[in-house]
Amino acid sequence: MKRFVLASIILALSFCCVDAGAAPTYSFVNITNNDAENAAIGEAQLSVELFNPGPGQVHFAFTNAGPQASSITDVYFDNGTLLGIASIINSPGLVEFSQLASPPELPGANNAIPPFETTLGFSADSDPPVQPLGVNPGEYLGIIFNLQPGGTFGHVVSDLATGSLRIGIHVQGFSDGGSESFVNNGVGNGNGNGHGDGNGDGSGGGNGVIPAPGALVLCSIGVGCVNWLRRRRNL
Repeated sequence: MKRFVLASIILALSFCCVDAGAAPTYSFVNITNNDAENAAIGEAQLSVELFNPGPGQVHFAFTNAGPQASSITDVYFDNGTLLGIASIINSPGLVEFSQLASPPELPGANNAIPPFETTLGFSADSDPPVQPLGVNPGEYLGIIFNLQPGGTFGHVVSDLATGSLRIGIHVQGFSDGGSESFVNNGVGNGNGNGHGDGNGDGSGGGNGVIPAPGALVLCSIGVGCVNWLRRRRNL
């Protein structure tokens, strides 16, 4: 009974995050192209969605839609109105991330235009073993940032649209054992008009990129809860 209560609490918290306000979803563009097939897989099934958890914060929700083998193992942020990582939310029992990535810079960062420069402290990576505990198909990772004084959710949306804030991910676990790096494409698809107006109301949206709707986040967390509870029961 206690296990089901725990799962219910986690799902209730997830609803709170989703209902607090959502903005665009961003897909990713490959910058390393170590393997064309792996690059295409990452661009097709990896995305990050923004949620507004309340004043002075922003929630970045990373999802891997699958079905092809791949695992987000490192995430990086450069600049913008972000102040620092407030908390990390993992799919229970499936994803385990900690602040500060290794390597500290996005692999292949110089291939981005302009080169991607990770802001000090603005990164996280999966705990060992890195690929199994990364964001694999059907899984979820949330990173909540505090914003600089006066910064709003709308400012973050605007920063992503103008490129003053970028998000990089390092992806491993492809079927051939390869790895690739990606940077968000800067064009959001979601509620609003395709740009942030800086007023903090969560407006944003845009042209066709691969969406990761809030329902997918909830489903991923729910699946994670069930799998975690099953593993606990089998111990």
